Amino acid sequence: MAGPLDGVKVVDLSRLAPGPFASMALGDLGADVLLVEAPAGAIRGGGLGGGGGSDEAAARRRAHNPLGRNKRSIVVDLRQPEGVEVVHALAAQADVFLEGFRPGVTDRLGVGYEAISKTNPRIVYASLSGYGQTGPYSKMVGHDINYISVGGSLSMIGRPGQKLSIPQNTIADFAGGGLMTAFAIVSALYARHTTGRGQYLDMSMSDGVLYLLASQTGGVLAGSPAPKPGMPGLGGGSPHYTVYECADGKYLSIGSLEPQFWAALCKLSGREDMLDAEYDASKHAEFGAHLDAFFKTKTRDQWFAELRDVELCVAPVLDVAEALEDEHQRARGMVVEVDDPVAGRVRQVGIGPKFSDTPGSVRSTAPAPGAQTDAVLQEIGYDAGQIANLRARSVVG
Repeated sequence: MAGPLDGVKVVDLSRLAPGPFASMALGDLGADVLLVEAPAGAIRGGGLGGGGGSDEAAARRRAHNPLGRNKRSIVVDLRQPEGVEVVHALAAQADVFLEGFRPGVTDRLGVGYEAISKTNPRIVYASLSGYGQTGPYSKMVGHDINYISVGGSLSMIGRPGQKLSIPQNTIADFAGGGLMTAFAIVSALYARHTTGRGQYLDMSMSDGVLYLLASQTGGVLAGSPAPKPGMPGLGGGSPHYTVYECADGKYLSIGSLEPQFWAALCKLSGREDMLDAEYDASKHAEFGAHLDAFFKTKTRDQWFAELRDVELCVAPVLDVAEALEDEHQRARGMVVEVDDPVAGRVRQVGIGPKFSDTPGSVRSTAPAPGAQTDAVLQEIGYDAGQIANLRARSVVG
C-alpha cells in the first residue's frame, strides 16, 4: 500500500544525523529519497553509519542503521562542473532538495537555492543548519549541546545545585532539527498546491529548540521566572512529578499532577495526611523523602506490575534496549523486521505516525554509497556511454 508521500521525490545532500533523520521520516511515509553522496574517501557522515566501505562489516552496520533506510544512493563529485550538472538534472525532476552544509557552502558549489530554483521553480529547498542562514551566530560551528544551550533547553535539565545534565542528542538534532524540517517540507509541499511555486526553508536547530519550548516561553514572556533545573511543576522538583529509585537500582517515574492522581499517591504510600498538601511546598521535602524510602521497598518491575492499572500516572524508566523489547512498543509496531541483502533479516525501530489508509513502511535498508548511480542517471536521461565517461573521470561513482 502506498504511503502518504508516495510520488514525492527528494534529493538529499545532507550528511550528519539531523538531515538523514528528516529524509528518513519522508522515506518512511513513501517518498523516493535519493542520497547524493561524496566520492570515495569522503566521510559519509554520522547520519548513515557504516562509512563508505564495501566490506561486509560496513554493510552490516548500514543494515542496522535506520537513518539510511528507504533511500537510494548516487555518488557525485560536486567539485567538478559535470557533477553540478548532474545534481541540477536530478533537481529538475524532484519535489524536494535537502542540504545540511554550513551557510554559503551550497552557493559556492553551484547548488544553492537561487541556482536550483532556476532549474526547478517548484522545488521545495530546505537548508538545515545549527543557527540558520542569518543572525550573529549563523557562521558558528556547533553540535546538539550548543544548540540546546542557545535554545534554552539545557538550562532546565538536571537537579538543583548540581551540574546540568546533558541529554542525548535528541532535542536539537532530531526533534528541533530533523523532525521540524520534515514537518516544514510537508507543509511547503501542501502550500505548493495553492501557489504553484516551491520555496526556500531556512531551518535552524536552535530555532527548533526554542520553538519546542512554547509552553515555557509563554510563561516567561508573561513575566514568570525562567525555569531552572528541578523546579516544582514539571521540572522534577515536586514529589508527585519525578523519578524514584527502586530496590533493584532501577527507576520508576511518577506524574501524579491532577488532584485525583495526587490523592491516589498519598493513599498508596500511607500518607493521607498529605491529601491537602499538593500545593504546599513546605511539605514537599518531607513527602519526597517518604516516597524515596517507600519505593525502595520493591523492584521497579514489581511496582509497575502492581500499579500499572492504578490511576496514578506511573511508568518504568526503561533504557533503550528495554524499550525495544517492551510489550507495548511491540504491540504498537515500534520494532520491525526488514530484509537486507548482506545481513539478512534485521530489526529496526518502527514508524511513529500511524495512518489508517496510507501507512508508512520500511521497504529497504541503507544502500551502499553509489549503489544506484547508474540506474538513477539512466532515469534522468544519461545513456550508457555518457555514464561510462562520467565514471572514467570520477565525476560519479
